[in-house]
Amino acid sequence: MRSIRSPFSRGRRLTVAATGLIAALSLTATGCGGGDDDTSAADKPSGAASQGTEGDKVQLPGNLKDRLKERGIDADKWANGGWKNWDKDKWLREAKDFVNPVIEGLWKPDRMEKAKDPGTTLAAKSSYGDGGYSDPDPQPVQAKREKTPYHDYAAPVGKIFFDSPEGSMVCSGTVVKDPRNPGKSNLVWTAGHCVHAGAQGGWYRNIAFVPSYNDNGKQGAALQSATQQEIQPYGQFWADWVATSNEWIEGGSHSGSDAFAYDYAVMHVKPEQGTKSLEETVGNALDVDFTVPEAREIGTMGAWGYPAAPPYDGQVMHKCLDRPGNLSIGAQLPTMYRIGCTMTGGSSGGGWFRAVDGKSRLVSNTSMGPADNSWLAGPQLGQGAKSVYDMMSEKYGSQ
Repeated sequence: MRSIRSPFSRGRRLTVAATGLIAALSLTATGCGGGDDDTSAADKPSGAASQGTEGDKVQLPGNLKDRLKERGIDADKWANGGWKNWDKDKWLREAKDFVNPVIEGLWKPDRMEKAKDPGTTLAAKSSYGDGGYSDPDPQPVQAKREKTPYHDYAAPVGKIFFDSPEGSMVCSGTVVKDPRNPGKSNLVWTAGHCVHAGAQGGWYRNIAFVPSYNDNGKQGAALQSATQQEIQPYGQFWADWVATSNEWIEGGSHSGSDAFAYDYAVMHVKPEQGTKSLEETVGNALDVDFTVPEAREIGTMGAWGYPAAPPYDGQVMHKCLDRPGNLSIGAQLPTMYRIGCTMTGGSSGGGWFRAVDGKSRLVSNTSMGPADNSWLAGPQLGQGAKSVYDMMSEKYGSQ
């Protein structure tokens, strides 16, 4: 059995037998789709809110208040609970509309624990392959719990929290390298549907990333008594810029959409407290592979995330390893990768990795799957995804 050095665990090695292939993909830490070049990115929010909690009086910087005012929104009301107004005329939709001021203390442990998976985000169409090519459905691969503590075995993986009209929601994400800020990346890769509602809405709110969430994988009574350090060993990082594809913004739908082929996003984050970069804090970040490798050339691919829909509870990191196949959701659309995996909603946005020269690279992210939770599909990361990534690095990476 071949062992591949992980980009997650601190020098540790992990070997796993993948369906149809004896191979391994482990993840080491020291601390989506080939669409066109049109991308959609958020303007720079101008600073964070001062200290406060939900319901407290929170003061926003003047320039951020001005940006909200330009969009017909009372900044003081927004910061003190007005963000709960999801009326269409108040739901910021376009790229330039993104605002996500930090509200310290909003994501308390109990609020994080109660956040749910985004409901229908893994819902798939009833049929696929019309006019395109799809491999046969893969056999289900039972998701396995990641070893603990996560900061030793899967440090770049984390949980994303956000507020939507349906309440507090969760997704998964991965710390990725910033080529223009080596060693100091603040970039997180996730799914488009974890940051934007698509055709039916706009940007989600209060988006925060918690790397190595619930570090020791506690559940039930043990989770209730867990320390803050165990729940968020590296603290919270709030998105201050976000970009996703125009295809997702214009046509995305949680109930099934061609835009799943472009369901990727990049977040630029800053710590709720302190100034150290995300990569410095976590101790590692992954390279992103935009070469769109053929599924048959990849060998073993691994998906990591925090599944939150039953039978999972969203508190424990899981992974699946399998040989990928192709999934076509339309003749004119990029083919998606597909693997057998029983992870459910909440794992959305979690990174998919393959080994290249002994190192793991992010090659896709969890986007969708069928009602029986037997497989997952993720977008190919081609030129459209690279444009989103490059824009975030060039325009916002150093800020």
